Amino acid sequence: MSFLLNEEQRQLGDSATEFLNAQSPISLQRRLRDTRAPLGFEPALWQQVVDLGWPAAVFPESEGGLAVGYQGLGAVFEAMGRTVAALPLLSSVVLCGELLLAAGSDAQRQRWLPGLIDGRQRLALAIDEQGRHDPKRIKARARREAGGWVLDGEKWFVIDGIGAPWLIVAARVVGTQDADEGLGLFMVDAALPGVSLQPTRLADSRNHARLLLSNVRLTGDMRLAAASDAAQALDAALDRARICLAAEGLGLLREAFERTTAYLKERVQFDVPIGSFQALQHRMARLYAELELLQSCVCAALAAIDAGDPELALLASLAKARASDLCEKLMNEAIQLHGGIGVTDEFDLGLIVKRARVLQHSLGDGVFHRDRYARLKGF
Repeated sequence: MSFLLNEEQRQLGDSATEFLNAQSPISLQRRLRDTRAPLGFEPALWQQVVDLGWPAAVFPESEGGLAVGYQGLGAVFEAMGRTVAALPLLSSVVLCGELLLAAGSDAQRQRWLPGLIDGRQRLALAIDEQGRHDPKRIKARARREAGGWVLDGEKWFVIDGIGAPWLIVAARVVGTQDADEGLGLFMVDAALPGVSLQPTRLADSRNHARLLLSNVRLTGDMRLAAASDAAQALDAALDRARICLAAEGLGLLREAFERTTAYLKERVQFDVPIGSFQALQHRMARLYAELELLQSCVCAALAAIDAGDPELALLASLAKARASDLCEKLMNEAIQLHGGIGVTDEFDLGLIVKRARVLQHSLGDGVFHRDRYARLKGF
């Protein structure tokens, strides 16, 4: 299993870096926040991204995709982290696209995948039901009725949920609250009676929603997969998304690290740059070593997706745990080393820190993934 990118993957990453630096600088994210853009992203920018083929990157050629692989898409997410770019790539392509590939019928894939690839369609996954990520604790219920399904429940922190025409909702069909058995995945039209999406503003000002389902009636063909396959398909999609978030975190952290390094060389105290102080050099050296370890974890996890490695779940939790922990540690250091200016709103570091705080907890923080890693290892 090689961690090196091939020519096509390198070109995708390089083009993403160039495009986002030009079209989606951090100043764009500040404007989206200040105008309280309801979608949390710029639709015109998203259409340009679609035209560049990023949503098609990981879909197989048989489905109309480019089959570039997750190592290429990971380079895109790292570039997104560098500029704090807000795009519905994770929600539509990685989470929902992977679920449709793994659990959708031929008819369901034909109905929704082409729209995901060419940008005509946008989906969002509704799974968590409490303040902390825990995909095993599903209380939303789905019951059979008149050849179809009726859904009731509540979902929190639906990524890019506002404005998404369709949602994939995880609901309990049978069994206990914590059991894998009886988990169902349902395609839900956001315009149906009983569906309510309420905006939820987090620190990064991105698009998150609270979903309320009250007596929502679906036809029988709106369920993805059999109950025995749903939990496995969901875990696989979540692991891919966690790895992509770790790649985005790597980009965020490198940007914060480089900005802090530059500031230490510029800020003068006692007639010398503060970067010449040995104590500060030691702190930056330790952060650099941890960044390199995170890069190794992310590269290994991305390569594991493309190689079909059976240890993918372990590598996903390893990468996300390290990214989450470093999002807290390095950002705290960056603020402290900048001093008061680091938390002023006109300084870009503040926006980077806010995105890092949300990314730290999205799809599981360090505590969640260390526990999951231990369980996967049999402890």
